[in-house]
Amino acid sequence: MSNQGMIIAERSRDIGEFMVGRLLPFRKKRMVGPFIFIDHMGPSAVGPGRWMDIGQHPHIGLSTLTYLFEGTIAHRDSIGSEQDITPGSVNWMTAGKGVVHTERTPWKLQESGTEHSVHGFQIWVALPRELEKMEPEFFHVPEDQLPVWEENNLQLKLVAGEAFGRKSPVPVYSELFMLEAKTRSASSFDANDMLKGEIGICVVAGVIEACGNRIEAGNMLVSKQEDVCKIHIPESAHLLIFGGKPFPEERHIFWNFVASDKQTLEEAKEKWRDKAFPMIEGDSSYIPLP
Repeated sequence: MSNQGMIIAERSRDIGEFMVGRLLPFRKKRMVGPFIFIDHMGPSAVGPGRWMDIGQHPHIGLSTLTYLFEGTIAHRDSIGSEQDITPGSVNWMTAGKGVVHTERTPWKLQESGTEHSVHGFQIWVALPRELEKMEPEFFHVPEDQLPVWEENNLQLKLVAGEAFGRKSPVPVYSELFMLEAKTRSASSFDANDMLKGEIGICVVAGVIEACGNRIEAGNMLVSKQEDVCKIHIPESAHLLIFGGKPFPEERHIFWNFVASDKQTLEEAKEKWRDKAFPMIEGDSSYIPLP
């Protein structure tokens, strides 16, 4: 999950109790709870001559969460995991002290030559300081194992963490939540009653109304405090709602590395330059340090 091509919002602005931006991180808000990076992928057409082909790259100090609406991505990593990521399922890889992975169009799709769309989110969740150097792990949770319910005209799926008295089976390491929400008819959302901690809302499709402002698809709404205004959600909206309790310490980020101290980042840079990370068996690809 490389952060090459990361978009940092240039249009972040205050709208009362919220700030609007496209993706994390942006200038005025570097994290939302433990979430430190969010990349909204696509929808993008992939096919002959333009398959997804992200070679070996490293991570430390974080968990990656991949969640797709469309398409399939083949994940391989240096701890031996091989898993196709499919729409609605969750890929959760915890890098800890260091892991290397690749993301590619599955070979069967390449062989078939079928053009298709890839659309979803790639997300980084920083680890608590005491777990930053834990052993790497990988988990895949199928869609049918995630809690799904309807509340106040909102169709909700709990992707990770805890919310609404429910708990996702994704094994997270901090107090967080991530939900997918859709509306068939108009709804409202009072965050104070439902979620604890900082809150971010990615508008995937449709619009939402908050603090007297309309927030359109392609933007992200980020709370600056826990006591926020009510969110009005018209019909046919599609949202990703995430956040949680912030860490007491600052996090530093360089390329694909996250750490609570800069020295750890420097050590990771040197280690990748020296090709001293564990690599994926049978894969010779290598994305150089920028």
